[in-house]
Amino acid sequence: MNKSQIEYKIRELKMDYVRVQGDLEKLESTGQDTLKSEEMLMRLEKKLAQLNHELSNAAD
Repeated sequence: MNKSQIEYKIRELKMDYVRVQGDLEKLESTGQDTLKSEEMLMRLEKKLAQLNHELSNAAD
């Protein structure tokens, strides 16, 4: 992936992260199980870290 593709993917993942975080808050407020949402957030965080690392090493 080139730099612009990585940046685009990071923006997509950040939007997903915000959506899942909102869903998690709704689940918590209603007392429902949050495990799957928490796991999804962890996967997104790992992927974002990986892409940020790639971005720092990417050529323009």
